Parts: sequence; structure tokens; C-alpha cells
Amino acid sequence: MATPRYICIHGHFYQPPRENPWLEAVEVQDSAHPYHDWNERITRECYAPNSRSRLLDCRGKIVNLINNYAWMSFNFGPTLLAWLAEAAPEVLQRIVQGDRDSRARHRGHGNALAQVYNHVILPLASARDKRTQLLWGLADFRHRFDRDAEGMWLPETAADIATLEALAAAGVRFTVLAPRQAHRIRPLSNAEVPMTNDQPRQESPAGAGHSSLVIGHSSLAWEDVSGGRVDPSRAYLCRLPSGRSIALFFYDSIVSQKVAFERVLARGEDFLHHLMQGFDDARPHPELMHIATDGESYGHHHPFGDMALAYVLNKVRHDPDVRLTNYGEFLELHPPQWEVEIHENSSWSCVHGIERWRSDCGCRIRGDWHQTWRDPLRQALDWLKGRLDALFGTRGRACFLDPWAARDAYIDVILDRSPHCVREFFRHHGHADLDDVLVRDGLSLLEMQRNGLLMYTSCGWFFDEISSLETTQCLRYAARAMQLARPFNVDLEDEFVERLEKAPSNLPQLKDGRGVWEQLISPWRTDLERVLAHHALSLLYRPPQPATRVYCYDLEALDQEVHGRGANRVAVGRLRARSRTTWDCAETNFVVIHYGGLDFYTVLRKERSPREYEEFKKRLLETYRTGSLADVTALVVREFEGAVHRLDDLFAEEQRRVIGIVLQDRFGEYQRAFERLANQDEDVLNRLGQLRYPIPRPLRAAASAYLDHHLHEEIGALRTAGSLARLRALLERGRAWGYQPERDVLGKALGEAIQRVLREAVAEDAVAGAAERAGLLLDAAGLLGVRPDLWQAQNQLLDAHARLAQGGVLDPRLRDALFALADRLEISPGLLDFQH
Repeated sequence: MATPRYICIHGHFYQPPRENPWLEAVEVQDSAHPYHDWNERITRECYAPNSRSRLLDCRGKIVNLINNYAWMSFNFGPTLLAWLAEAAPEVLQRIVQGDRDSRARHRGHGNALAQVYNHVILPLASARDKRTQLLWGLADFRHRFDRDAEGMWLPETAADIATLEALAAAGVRFTVLAPRQAHRIRPLSNAEVPMTNDQPRQESPAGAGHSSLVIGHSSLAWEDVSGGRVDPSRAYLCRLPSGRSIALFFYDSIVSQKVAFERVLARGEDFLHHLMQGFDDARPHPELMHIATDGESYGHHHPFGDMALAYVLNKVRHDPDVRLTNYGEFLELHPPQWEVEIHENSSWSCVHGIERWRSDCGCRIRGDWHQTWRDPLRQALDWLKGRLDALFGTRGRACFLDPWAARDAYIDVILDRSPHCVREFFRHHGHADLDDVLVRDGLSLLEMQRNGLLMYTSCGWFFDEISSLETTQCLRYAARAMQLARPFNVDLEDEFVERLEKAPSNLPQLKDGRGVWEQLISPWRTDLERVLAHHALSLLYRPPQPATRVYCYDLEALDQEVHGRGANRVAVGRLRARSRTTWDCAETNFVVIHYGGLDFYTVLRKERSPREYEEFKKRLLETYRTGSLADVTALVVREFEGAVHRLDDLFAEEQRRVIGIVLQDRFGEYQRAFERLANQDEDVLNRLGQLRYPIPRPLRAAASAYLDHHLHEEIGALRTAGSLARLRALLERGRAWGYQPERDVLGKALGEAIQRVLREAVAEDAVAGAAERAGLLLDAAGLLGVRPDLWQAQNQLLDAHARLAQGGVLDPRLRDALFALADRLEISPGLLDFQH
């Protein structure tokens, strides 16, 4: 009888936290264009497609959809899940549904694993920080997936005995490591009793460990398997000094490497072939063929990798000789028969152990750059963390019964910052007599600790340069933590920057960590005053709102008036701001003067008496009505002394919005100039094209801008075949001199236009018209030579058809319209028949 064969494919889905620490939001990232930021881009390329991956027929038509998360093992970083909950809740819902579906299929064991909260290298963390990181990660998992985690993914699979002890103490049953992390193995002796397959699975209470998996100790000889020679096809038991134990899996590194770094995902057939090669007929035991890679391999690193994965999952689930499984189920069916010891301080992404996160070990991406900055950076952060912990341990006692227990439980507030949840948190962990000041102190201290943990996110050391996005993100968390310590009369910045100065940069203009701090970190700092200035200035070009939210701050307009005259404006009022994270509050009176163009002058002044404020406002508005802006400015300088802010103090999103508004006329003038030049020089351009003469840059820029603008206009107004003719005429006009459309931008615009059309077709009588217009947009894509992003449009059509089909037999005309549009959207009619 052949031994059972199992396949388990694990994806580690993770992005470093990208939120501005002062705003708790990801700001626009131009490098992710045409998307808002990298989280949004990778969600579109990977996280979303894996939730509804396509299976295609030989013509490239979609014949089925599969939620890969329901069939693969996976983990998501908690900070990424928090972003998905806000920015892409429908994707998060399908991820959770995938885990729920897998539990029904795998004897109650879900596909999802937990992950340490913010991807720190646990062997380099203190025992106290290890505990908090694990507890936060497990609590976040419970919050998202509505169950306790059986397994936990370790960042970079970095492990030592202390880390495994912490996992076992927290109730984690297993983790997954790289083969080179195994040191030696030996079979369990006959006296040891493994849990049998027919025993019911029981949840282990936190702190109990899993020594119930086996009893006794083996006296058999150890076999050294260093260098990745461990057999990856079984589970192993790792005994720990405390008497606890944890199960370990070591993934197949050969196939994992091919999936991650070679072109195996270009064809599903190749992927399946490599997986099947991982089995060995000579093995007498039930075999687990399992791989582990970054989840982003399936769509982001390798375009359409999710479809190769879907192909494999679909093939294997219908193969009678192989069974798809997950780690929890395999562990129940086939408990460890061997025990293992690991190499201390080892990981999957550094051949030197964990040196990549503390020294210039030679692991790098760019060969001509050094990484001698890694050690001084870690030493500086370790020094800072020590000071922050000392402050928290002492001042925290004034707020909390046990400051460190309060920190462990603070994840409840991170997950729900509602006033009710915060009050409940302090009711359980705070002293009974806390007033509002001490509550704010407690929240500030806990936020200081949260940022102190976030500054150790592993990506800060992974890449080559101290000024990289990932490293500066860690330093911004450090800056925020120090800012939160300052109200407690602890100023750590000068000494921290002195230590950071020892970290050399590869870039001469930065020189070292001090240069990085002064040029890339300090300008980002934000306080309540800047939030108030931001909102005051933005009021010039927003309708009146008594209350609004600006990132993680609640703003209340106690009074506001805006007056305009020509190109200039004046605003005066009173604002109140409150932080949602620390509950700190501030009020201010403000005056904003817009002189025209990009010239703004904002002054904030602390609260005057209501009578003084009203009298000043009256004089200001009268001066604006009867005098010049110079007179208004002179009055403000003379009577409204305060902190001055300008356009630079607006946060990036609002700054771009305001610039777009105030320069709209100027942009229009440029566009009209381009149009005039393009029309005037059309014959010249055509003739130069015929002569194959290199088109001068100014001519090409003006004519390209004209065509780009009008192509976008025509796409937005596309309703009839006449619109399509105008689009064709514009393209013909540029073809003579080699015009190249902005294909990425136009493809995204067309895809979004098709989505809007289908979104509006909610009623039966609108479907036929929507199908016709979507067809025109697809014709336009063919003319432009672009491939629009149809993924969401395909989902919309399938969802609409499923909804309409619930009512019974479709009207023949409606059915024909849907099937015709499905064909244009590359959906097989058979899939619609299947839905019906």
C-alpha cells in the first residue's frame, strides 16, 4: 500500500508598515504610480487576485474562479491586515472566508497562521518585547479570524531557543523554518507515546505548551543535518529547556527557491511538475511536500503568479493520489516521530544567521555599497529603547496597576480606538482614581511604546542603505516615540542623533545617520499645531464643516469665515483638534491669507477671550473689504502675533489638492497653449515625421500633451461610435510623427471607466446599455493598443449575473447582452451557465 502524499503551499504575505507615524495613514507614494501607494498596488497585483483567481481554458477565457486562500496555507502581517481592513475590506473578507472554508475541509484546522505583530527579528528582541510582539500578533489574529491560532510565522523565520520557548508559552503548536536552521535530529524512542490520529484535537491553553504531544526522552543517537540536509517531508518535535515542546516543519528549499526567484510561476504546469518532483518513493513514511515563499510571489513579484497557483491547487485537489493539506491537519494526522534541535540565531534570508539585522555581514542587493551602518543603527535604537522602557516603567506606574501587563493588553485599544474601548481598557488596567490628564499620560506612554516596537521592523536593516524608505520609516517611528517622551521632561533626541552619526551612508550628500535624520526625518515631524494649521489653510477651499476627521485627528470648527476677492482669499476662525491615539487636545484662533498662486500666509494664535477675538475678526474683515492685502497683512502682524505656517505645512494629499485648485487656471492656460502650438505646427510635425527627422523636444512635448489631454477627454465622454471615430482621428494625427500614448495611464483609465459603467448597471433595464458602452470602451482599448485592467470589471459582471440569475429565468435580451459582454471581458459563457 502506497504511503499517503500531501501537498501544502505556504505564502507569507507581508508589507512593512508604511503609515506616517504622526497621521496613522499611508500617504501618496509616487513610485507606486499609477496607484496611490505600494500597499494599494500590491493589493491589486497580489492580495486581491488570490482571493478570486482565474482558471482559463485553451482560448484564454475564464472558466472558473478560485479563492486561493481556501486551499493554501498562509499568514498575513497584522499591520497589513489593519491596512486592508480600512482600504480593501472586501479583500480581507475573502481572506477570512478562505480560512473559514479550509476549516470545514481540514478537520477544523484553518489555513491561516498568525504572525508576530510588526515583523521584528525575535532573537534580537528582549524577553519582554518578545512577549508583547507574540501576544499582539495572536490577539490580532483572533480579532480577524475569530479563532485562536495554532501556528505562527516568525519574521524571516529567525529563531533561537528563547523564541521557541516564547511561542510554546503563548500556546503556539508549531512554526515553519528553513532547512538550514535544523542542526540535528533523532527518532523518538518506542517509550515515547505520540498523540494518535483518532484522539480528539484539543486547544492548548496559553502557557501550557504542548508537552502532551510526546512523553519521555529519547536515548537514540543524534544525526547532524546541518547545511539543509534535513528531510522536509515530516514534522519534528523540538523539546525546550522549560519542559515544553513545539512542532517544527522545515520547508522544501529547492522548490521554494525556484518559485520565489526563477520563472516557475510562468506556467502552472511547470509549477505542478516541480512540486511533484519533491516526493520520493524511497520514503516509507507519509510525505508532506511543502514550500514556503513570500506570498507576493503569487502576483506581485511574478505577474499572474496567482493563476499558476490556482492551476496547481485545482489540479491537486482533484488528484486521488495526492491530498492538499495544511500544517495543523498534517500534525494531527501524522504527529512527529522524530525530534530536532535547531541552530541558534538562524533565519531563512541570511546565510550568516541573523547578522543581516545587526552587522555588515555581506548579505546585500547592490554589490558596491557597504552596510556598516547596520550595527550603529541597532545600537542607537537599543540605547533609545532602553531609555523609553525606563520612562515607561517609572511614569507608567502612576497610570497603570502593572505597566507591562497594560502594554501587553494595549492591542485591544489598537484594534478598537473607540472611547468606550479605551475606557474599558483603563477600567481593567488603570488605577481607579485616574483623571483625564492621567488617562492622556497613559495613552501617550503606550503610544510611545508602540512606536518603540515599530522602529525595530526588520525591513529597516534588510536593504543596502540607511536612507532607504524602509530604514527611514523605522527612524520616523523613533522620532515619534521621542516626541511622546518629551512632555515627561525626557529629551533624548540630541544623544540619539550623536549615536546615529556613527552610521555611515553610501550617499555623499547625506554622509551619515545625522544627515539622514536632519534631511529625511526631522521635516516629517508633526504636532497638534501643524494639524491645526493644515486644517485652517485647507478651509479656504472646502465647504464649511462644523466637524471633520483629518487622519487620526478630530477637528471641530468653533467659528469660521472665508471671503474671496479675485485670486485672493482670507479666512479667520477658531479650531479645536483632538488626537484619536493620545486624546491630546489643542485650540487656536487662526488667520489665513492667500495672496494668489502658491503664496499662503497662515498664523495661529492661542485662545483669546471671545470678546477680543470677535473684535479682531470684525476689524480684519472690514480691512479686507475696504483695503489692500498689504493692509490686511499689516493688521495681522500688528495684532495677531503667533506661529506662522505656509503651504509647506499642508500634508501631502491636501497640498496637492489645493495646488490643483489654485493653479487650475494656469494649467488651463498651458493646455490651451499646447493646443495652439500643436494645431499650428501639425503640418511641420507630419513633414518631419515623413523625413524621419528627430522631432525637437519642445515640439514633441507640446503635441504629446495636447493628444494625451484629448484622449483622456474622449475616453471620459465615450458614448457612441462617433466618439470612437474622434479617438481614432487623434491617434492618426500623432502616428505620422511617432506619438506614443501613455499606455499605463490610459489602460488604468479605461479599466476604471468600464468598472463605473458596470457599477451603474444595477437595474435589469440598464444592463443592455451598460454592455454596449463597455463594448465601446473595449474597442477604444484595442485602438489605443492598451490592455485595460479588467479584473474588477469581470468580478462585477459575474456578481451582477449571479444576482440577476437568483430571480429565475433571465429575459432573453438581457441574457444575450450579458453573454456578449462576458465574451468581450474574456469570460467563458459556460461560467455564466454554471452560475445560473
